[in-house]
Amino acid sequence: MASALSPPRVPKPKYALPSHYHESFLEKKGPRDRDYKKFWAGLQGLTLYFYNSNRDCQHVEKLDLGAFVRLTDGAPSGSSRDSGTYFNLVLRNEEIKFKVESLESREMWKGFILTVVELRVPSNLTLLPGHLYMMAEALAKEEARRALEMPSCFLKVSRLEAQLLLERYPESGNLLLRPSGDGMGGVSVTTRQTLNGTPVVRHYKVKREGPKYVIDVEEPFSCASLHAVVSYFVSHTKNALLPFLLDEDYEKVLGYVEADKENGESVWVAPSVPAVPGPGPTPPTDGPKQPPPTSITPVSSQDKLPQLPNPDENYVIPISDAPAADYVNGDVPSPGRLVIQKPKKCHLAPKVQAKPPKPPIAPKPEPKGLSRGLARKLVFLPTTGLADVTAELEEKLQRRRAREHSAGLAEDQRVNLGAQRVSQVDPSSKN
Repeated sequence: MASALSPPRVPKPKYALPSHYHESFLEKKGPRDRDYKKFWAGLQGLTLYFYNSNRDCQHVEKLDLGAFVRLTDGAPSGSSRDSGTYFNLVLRNEEIKFKVESLESREMWKGFILTVVELRVPSNLTLLPGHLYMMAEALAKEEARRALEMPSCFLKVSRLEAQLLLERYPESGNLLLRPSGDGMGGVSVTTRQTLNGTPVVRHYKVKREGPKYVIDVEEPFSCASLHAVVSYFVSHTKNALLPFLLDEDYEKVLGYVEADKENGESVWVAPSVPAVPGPGPTPPTDGPKQPPPTSITPVSSQDKLPQLPNPDENYVIPISDAPAADYVNGDVPSPGRLVIQKPKKCHLAPKVQAKPPKPPIAPKPEPKGLSRGLARKLVFLPTTGLADVTAELEEKLQRRRAREHSAGLAEDQRVNLGAQRVSQVDPSSKN
């Protein structure tokens, strides 16, 4: 017997590993970490990505080099280990410590970081010609990438708004790019520094000449992108100027300022939003949907019970209401079998006067013992299949009437005989 064919195996989708300018193992220690933790790290653009292994496609941590300040060497304080395998990355708000496997690996990481941050290949590191060539390739890729995007410190604000932003948020940076007012596609650079406690604000003009940007200073400098313009100002001021990066933190609670009526001071009020009461318990989202509740209308006892026929009229009683003992033929369903019948409307039956049987002696009026209610119990069954039952019932009724009539005659005879005996005993009754 031939075996069933197994379904073809579907190959698992292979995810392409992210490409980086440089990647290798790197041990990292942040300001909140107690010890170094080993990652597979990769540099792409101005971001340093960290992975659990070199086969992972999704990073677990990342560092933005846009807040870069400087790189330093040296082992942690109080450590006797080789200082050639340690270096520190100083950012604007934190300092990250790194540990590598060798001195060559440390110089490689420092060289690639400085290349993408300053947009130039560093010349003060211990690097081989092959390393310098790799960094030159990374520099060309980074310049092409930045030519297609705007730097994060570029804001569409006016000259006055730029000054106010740098004055209000000094911790976010002191260099800002904004559109130029000449309408020629150029940009302007606004900087703010402090000299002996006095703020010094300067504005620089950057002209657009074809695909390049030219910084209008004593010695004009040409840049391939706006990122290169920012790097020029940062590198030529010995990192005294830092790009303006405003933290966009959004509030989750609505608040407002309210004046205190007692002391006249203004306070910040954050009212709590009351929960809207629902009509009932909230059903679980993962579970099955509950059916909507149905309204239950109480049913009165009059609605439950069928209407009784008017005793003054003769109605055809439905078959289902007749006693079980009255069904004797095979056409009637047995009481053990459940039969659901549709309710039938009761129609008035034509009044039929039954012919009285012929008395054996003389016809006399019907005695009082035969009540009118007995006549109402006569059941007329219009169903053709129950003709035999109707005939049998009529026959039984005639027999019953005959017996009652005979009993009435016998009672009258006894009464007459008693009266005759009394008259014979009391002759004075004749007088």
